[in-house]
Amino acid sequence: MVTLGEIAAVASARLQGCDAATVIIGVAPLHRAEPGQLSFMTHPRYRPFLSDTQASAVILSTEDAVDCPAPAVVAANPQVAYARVAALFEPLCQVRPGIHPTAWIDPSAQVAPDAWIGPYCVVEADAVIGAGVYLGPHCVVGERAEIGTHSRLVARVTLCHRVRLGQRVLAHPGAVIGSDGFGLALDTGGRWLKIPQLGSVLIGDDVEIGANTTIDRGALEDTVIEDGVKLDNQIQVAHNVRIGAHSALAGCVGIAGSARIGRHCMLGGGVGIAGHLEITDGVQVTGMSLVTQSITEPGTYSSGLAVEPNRLWNKISARLRRLDELFRRLAILEKKINQDGSI
Repeated sequence: MVTLGEIAAVASARLQGCDAATVIIGVAPLHRAEPGQLSFMTHPRYRPFLSDTQASAVILSTEDAVDCPAPAVVAANPQVAYARVAALFEPLCQVRPGIHPTAWIDPSAQVAPDAWIGPYCVVEADAVIGAGVYLGPHCVVGERAEIGTHSRLVARVTLCHRVRLGQRVLAHPGAVIGSDGFGLALDTGGRWLKIPQLGSVLIGDDVEIGANTTIDRGALEDTVIEDGVKLDNQIQVAHNVRIGAHSALAGCVGIAGSARIGRHCMLGGGVGIAGHLEITDGVQVTGMSLVTQSITEPGTYSSGLAVEPNRLWNKISARLRRLDELFRRLAILEKKINQDGSI
């Protein structure tokens, strides 16, 4: 339990129409909040709920707080304020030092005394587990892999050999870091020959890796995820990719080999990035877009067609198939007009 005064301090916000001594026991959506709970609003579509909400206070922007009928915690960025406040009600579990009896640790591995190695974990030869690290059940740490201080592998996370994680990395269940990249050569006999993947994966500090996300090791150089990168669930990062600091990638993004993503980029869900491309800093790519050439200027980029009613889409599809024919006919008409000198 915390008071609104403490919440305002944590959120760098001010109180409007409420008592700083009011005790808050949790958070809830506007339409379901009860007295003693805190809510928030970041989109105008939810403004009608303000007049009926039972929340003891609502986190709002300065603009939305004008003439607001509900008690408010007024913040410059309500979403950031909510993130800070919500953390008060769901703090991370404290790491208890020790090694579960079912875990297996190679004698040559280095494990900090205050780390926790959970049930059925495997820590292989010469691995290094830093101070305050948490390994949840069934995690695998490969030979010579390193995990920086206060990192947390929730469950069933696999770090292959020589992978290096920075400090305060959070890896969600099922993440696989350092598996072989898709490196193959077609032999003259028509058979695929595997190309050894000799690089590794380097993960910076404060990186979050979503559930079932896969990050392949480099073929020669390392795959690199810089500080503060946030990866959602089921993302594929191929070999030799580099993702710049503080970029955020939504679910099901696929990045082909040797692509370079700049700093402070945002990729929407299902975005595909072709191999060997470079995306500069400060680029936003909207969901389901396909990037097939490098992007050299910051800004927002999109591709693909939005969903339409099926009957309309069938018409659009039929017309798309005729585009090439129409283009050729237009080129013939333009040529004839130029020859005749008429409009």
